[in-house]
Amino acid sequence: MTHYSAIQPGEFDPRSEDPDYEHHGGFPEYGAADPGPGFGKFVTNMRRLQDLAVSADPGDEVWDEAAQRAAALVELLAPFEAPEGAAPAGRTPDLPGMGSLLMPPWILTRYEPDGVEMKGHFSRFHVGGNSAVHGGVLPLLFDHVFGTISHVSGRPISRTAFLHVDYRKITPIDTPLVIRGRMTRTEGRKAFVSAELVDGDEAVLAEGNGLMVQLLPGQP
Repeated sequence: MTHYSAIQPGEFDPRSEDPDYEHHGGFPEYGAADPGPGFGKFVTNMRRLQDLAVSADPGDEVWDEAAQRAAALVELLAPFEAPEGAAPAGRTPDLPGMGSLLMPPWILTRYEPDGVEMKGHFSRFHVGGNSAVHGGVLPLLFDHVFGTISHVSGRPISRTAFLHVDYRKITPIDTPLVIRGRMTRTEGRKAFVSAELVDGDEAVLAEGNGLMVQLLPGQP
């Protein structure tokens, strides 16, 4: 969810529709971050480390060394833990997943009021079994897309009220994929959204639809 402070000149300012926009839920200001190339390298290595954390089988001695190195990294970063909205994770749009390890490594390729598109892939970290993406990962991707749709459409700050995913085919890892979504209709505080996940042949792997509801002033 992006705060209005990240809006560029000429873009829609949701305060024009909702003067109380910034007070809904008490969200911090989310401006785009520019943490420098070191952060991008760190996130890339962390994503690879996530893959190895669920796939490596080196034996006790190496696990002990890996645990010590992980502990050293925790010690290095712990003094710099920042409040929500201040760290670059989730606020770096040039990086896959906006620099957030929670999000799959996807890049926004279309960002228009009539629809959005993201391209990316899933990796070993996302496997549920038999080289297929875990079924619980796909709703996370759809929810990320739905939030992006809500923002680009100029809707006030909203939360997901429901999200439904239909699994049409197995979603593979290490394969270029595309997800496209749009807002289908609005009813007051309600915005209905939908999206499709497709492979390179445009075969539909999963379809999702959801409801985003505008927060009331002070509503978390």
